Amino acid sequence: MTAGDARGPIYRDTRDLTPFGNARMQTPVRELAGSVGGLIHGVLGGRDAALIAVDGEVPRLKRMPGKAAKAVHDAIFAGKEPERLIALGRAYPGWAGLCSVMAGLLAYQHGGYLRASELLQRGLSIRNEDDANQYAATYLTRVVTRVEVAERIEVPVLFSQESVFLALSHSLRETGQLEAALQTVAGLPPSLPSALARCALAFALGRDKEVVIWTERLLNSDDLSAALLLLRGRALRRLGAHAQAHDALKEVLRRRKTDVVLRNDALTDRALLVLDNGRKSLNPRDWLRGRPAELETFEVIRKDVDERRLWEQEWENLDGK
Repeated sequence: MTAGDARGPIYRDTRDLTPFGNARMQTPVRELAGSVGGLIHGVLGGRDAALIAVDGEVPRLKRMPGKAAKAVHDAIFAGKEPERLIALGRAYPGWAGLCSVMAGLLAYQHGGYLRASELLQRGLSIRNEDDANQYAATYLTRVVTRVEVAERIEVPVLFSQESVFLALSHSLRETGQLEAALQTVAGLPPSLPSALARCALAFALGRDKEVVIWTERLLNSDDLSAALLLLRGRALRRLGAHAQAHDALKEVLRRRKTDVVLRNDALTDRALLVLDNGRKSLNPRDWLRGRPAELETFEVIRKDVDERRLWEQEWENLDGK
């Protein structure tokens, strides 16, 4: 089945446990806070940011591990560069696939997307021996990769098929290979993160009908679903279905705890819808008289601007103390 063949929603995850953590919206302020927090954490004895990320403590090897397992374990959890893992893959061919995948995840964590895409693809193409697979199942389950599933939206993912393929898809997206990026995530199990990655890529490729089909009957239950609804609204707008686009954006704004970045995007998109509708009429009085929903949108935007001004004033007052 190709990336565009799905015949219905792709976001419904029926699993009891998933490898995904809570999504985080990236903004310049939050990125700066995260960098400062990471620096402080490192100074106070936390895990070095150059090392592969782990949820909790680094797992300890059991007694009498094999030579390959011991070397690979140390390279994964104590190494800061992919080269060490690449060299071990050459020294132990039965572990080459796993070593390339972990080297790719480390390169991805460091922001080296081209190299990450090459290493991850190489690792996925190599068959591991049983010892390497057993090691991965035992010791790598707490490895965490923060994946950008769509622009400005990161999701922490425990080591799994999804962490590897989502990281590869993002790496391909960063290197301009959108079609390959979409194909990479096409076979993943249904989930909100993978659905967002697929819909963002499909939208970038102009496949608006697929985005609409994949997000049917979606409700705003968290920020990932809100981001999906934004894409749905934009796809519907490009298709000319303005009423349905308005409904999707209204659902984004319905949940009060929706991230302010997503809410602002939804308000902007609603304003664009109003402008689109306004171009259909040459008589401003008729346009205003016939569109109470659009007037309501202007009122929502006005209130949002007022609230933001108050928030900025309070922030300036706090900053001045």
